[in-house]
Amino acid sequence: MSWLKSTKFWGVVVLVLALAGGTAYVLKRRSAKPKVQWETTAVDRGRITARVTATGTLSALVTVQVGSQVSGSILKLYADFNSTVKKGQIIAKIDPRLFQATLENARANYAQAKATLDKDRVLAKFADRQLKRQGPLAKDKLIAVSDLDTAESNAGSALAQVEADQANVKQALAVLHLAEVNLALTDIVSPTDGTVISRNVDVGQTVAASLQAPVLFVIAEDLRKMQVDTSVAEADVGKLRAGMQATFTVDAFPGEPFKGAVRQIRNAATTVQNVVTYDAVIDVDNSDLKLRPGMTANVTFVFANKEDVLRVTNAGLRFRPSADLASALKLEVPRGRRSGSDGSPGVPGAGSGGPARAGGSAKNDEAPDRRTVWVLRNDLPSPVRIKAGTTDGTKTEVVEGPLQPGDLVISDATLPAGFKPAATGMLPGAGPPPGGPRRF
Repeated sequence: MSWLKSTKFWGVVVLVLALAGGTAYVLKRRSAKPKVQWETTAVDRGRITARVTATGTLSALVTVQVGSQVSGSILKLYADFNSTVKKGQIIAKIDPRLFQATLENARANYAQAKATLDKDRVLAKFADRQLKRQGPLAKDKLIAVSDLDTAESNAGSALAQVEADQANVKQALAVLHLAEVNLALTDIVSPTDGTVISRNVDVGQTVAASLQAPVLFVIAEDLRKMQVDTSVAEADVGKLRAGMQATFTVDAFPGEPFKGAVRQIRNAATTVQNVVTYDAVIDVDNSDLKLRPGMTANVTFVFANKEDVLRVTNAGLRFRPSADLASALKLEVPRGRRSGSDGSPGVPGAGSGGPARAGGSAKNDEAPDRRTVWVLRNDLPSPVRIKAGTTDGTKTEVVEGPLQPGDLVISDATLPAGFKPAATGMLPGAGPPPGGPRRF
């Protein structure tokens, strides 16, 4: 029994026991399922309000641009910004001196044309009397036939001259009327009752109306009734309809909501940088005159509002176990492809070079309204098929499916630090991920 006392013997025994213990520990670690940290949200009941948001600009229902039809310098201004004006009221005056001189010249020409007409009428009467006297004399052969022909020619010429003078009188009268109109146009009048919201000229400024009528004033007909022109994306325009209620806020009153109703959705599309939008016009009551033209409105349209419905978070709808997580927990992922850390189809054990997340926006072959959510039951994820309904961007209505209030829907998962996927799932040459926990 001396060998029992041998140091070498006991060294071998200790080594064998250490190897056995290490092997057992490794086998236990490999056979045990990893401890996963789950992020969950409970299914509940409540309201789902679906909205469409857009931005727009406030403006008056009727806005009139007042211009000038004649050129000249501004002599006087009778209205300014925010002035209340009536229809027909003079709001500006263009220097009328040139137009007054033109009018006087036209009056003189008209008087001259009338005088010429009166003179030629007298000559025409004289020529007609001469013709009447020459007729009997020529019949009795007391004068030559040529004298009769001359008398007839003079009478006809005098009559034609009278007709030409009458045309000249009408032309002079038209020029006179034009001069009177131009002189009257030096008074810039308001075409409607309203409020001046813009003035673009000053006293002494010259306006030229030869090519295009310059805009002197902008008048809003009634600021108690306004409208909002909103730019609605083409993906959302189908959810709107005429008569729909809308609410909006403006930066001037950030905590105060204003209400309106959709009057029309215009068919004319606007394309800016390949983004197509449509104009939804909202009628707004502005009896208190708080709103001003040009304000930016942040508009919200509510197109669906459901009370007391079963709700699940959208993060839970997006969650799908990754290949690593499914391999570690031996999960069967139904319908669709298991996602990798970047949302692409994953391969078990493939290193990503960074944190890997199982929740994400992986594409799948599910119908748009048929979704799979993962419910945590007994610390293990279980897939549940549901039919999704209305969403508000954060939560979605559950129309059909075996979900109950209080069920914990998984939205994220984190594998423990140092977790290594099974070797059978490793890609050739792929190693374990870098240090730190792997998140899915």
